[in-house]
Amino acid sequence: MSVSKIGAAVTALFVSAMAGGTALAQEAARAIGAPVPKQLGLQEAASPVMERLHDFHNLLLWTIVAIAVFVTLLLLYVMIRFNKRANPVPSTTTHHTWLEVAWTGIPVLILLFIAVPSFRVLYYMDKAPNPELTVKITGHQWYWSFEYPDHEGLFFELRMIPEDEIQPGQLRLLEVDQRVIVPVGVDVRVLVTGADVIHSFAIPALGVKKDAVPGRLNETWFNVTREGVYYGQCSEICGTGHGYMPIAVEAVSKERFQQWLGQQQALNNNGSAPRQVAEAAAQ
Repeated sequence: MSVSKIGAAVTALFVSAMAGGTALAQEAARAIGAPVPKQLGLQEAASPVMERLHDFHNLLLWTIVAIAVFVTLLLLYVMIRFNKRANPVPSTTTHHTWLEVAWTGIPVLILLFIAVPSFRVLYYMDKAPNPELTVKITGHQWYWSFEYPDHEGLFFELRMIPEDEIQPGQLRLLEVDQRVIVPVGVDVRVLVTGADVIHSFAIPALGVKKDAVPGRLNETWFNVTREGVYYGQCSEICGTGHGYMPIAVEAVSKERFQQWLGQQQALNNNGSAPRQVAEAAAQ
């Protein structure tokens, strides 16, 4: 078993022991792709990028724990070993070359230890080498629009469902009237831009967070590993409606995606309104 998997397992045991009902919360988060009450830690990973981010998070967590324990023990040792009672005559030593080298060199080595996996994750999540699908996301004040450039430029607007229209089982401030539909097991290239001010397209369960900057086209990617709906929100303070810009990505099988795609293209040619994949599949 790799070090990262061991760290992930130890982290899961630690969190479960501290949280009590957290295991149930994590299972619920896995089912709906959204944060749930009493949840600790990151959302359940649903993409290879997020899995690597989990591993990097666990590495950082235990590195920080080791540093905190070491510093705490060092402080206790100094308090006991060098207090006035134990040392009525204080030392006159003013410099210690090897000690100064150690407290400078060890932090540098720790930073290098963190930097290597950090750069690996950054490089991995930058661009998909061979994307099979492209989705263009544009942030507006205060809603999102998305387009499928590879499929006759299918274009939709994505707006939050108002609180007074939420149906039983839907999530307040996270449900939208039109989801971004993608197939599972496919590298999806995401092009992100802004129409007015800076927004930020973020889906925690997929490990996606990319600024939507006016006049600039930023790129990221994801590959959803299981079917489901994954929620996110704008993560850049963009004005009074910032808290009302949710995002919902629905991952379906390749067969259902092709079926939905064909029906949406037919509706688009006829000038009809787009439908969710569940509604399209029911026809």
